[in-house]
Amino acid sequence: MRKNPNEIPILYQEWRDLLFLHWEYPIDLIQNSLPPGLFVDTYQGKAYVGVIPFLMDRVSLPGLPSIPGLSHFLEVNLRTYVYDRHGMPGVWFYSLDINSFLATWAARQFFKLPYYQANLRVSKDPAGKIDYSGSRASEPNSTMHFIYQPHLANTFLAEPESLEFFLVERYVLFTYEKNQLFFEKVHHAPYPLLKVGLEKIENRLFEMNGLEQPQRVADHQIFSPGVNVDIFSRKLLKNQK
Repeated sequence: MRKNPNEIPILYQEWRDLLFLHWEYPIDLIQNSLPPGLFVDTYQGKAYVGVIPFLMDRVSLPGLPSIPGLSHFLEVNLRTYVYDRHGMPGVWFYSLDINSFLATWAARQFFKLPYYQANLRVSKDPAGKIDYSGSRASEPNSTMHFIYQPHLANTFLAEPESLEFFLVERYVLFTYEKNQLFFEKVHHAPYPLLKVGLEKIENRLFEMNGLEQPQRVADHQIFSPGVNVDIFSRKLLKNQK
């Protein structure tokens, strides 16, 4: 699915300083949380739910400058991995928390994604350690706090058939509206990846989305300095029944 779609992007974005945290999760619990027409994707018989904090930057329409209030913000999303009845793999987002009111409104209005206004902040020390924290605006007790140190050497790419490839190399996202499935393609170069050390991981995102909160450290963690991304138009999934 890494192939660049033969169409004009509707949006450009830069995704920076992504921390990918993943927990193995019961397949049946994920399946019960999905809309009709989507099915849990697994790797070697295991399903995963991920928490990904990162920086969204330089969001713009093709040929136009970045828009103040919409072009630079922090995001933390909760997601899992699925495929449709045609076998197309992709991502299902449970929630996307960002610290931009305008971007929250625009994403809900035009992309029909479950964005939420949040109070988020991030800092990075000279050694590259990142401290990322905040909470959802509507739920002040929804604390999120991630402190992590990327190992700034030996960047690598995910090998096909590897767990890293399964988790991060995803180029389709699905949405569900008025009993219909839609899909949206993205395209970017393969993620440059780095090992990462975790100092603190705190969040209630599973619980906030009606899922049981894991009571253990993430089963898999990886970091990427980021990629430049083309976003393509949202389309109705054909032959859904």
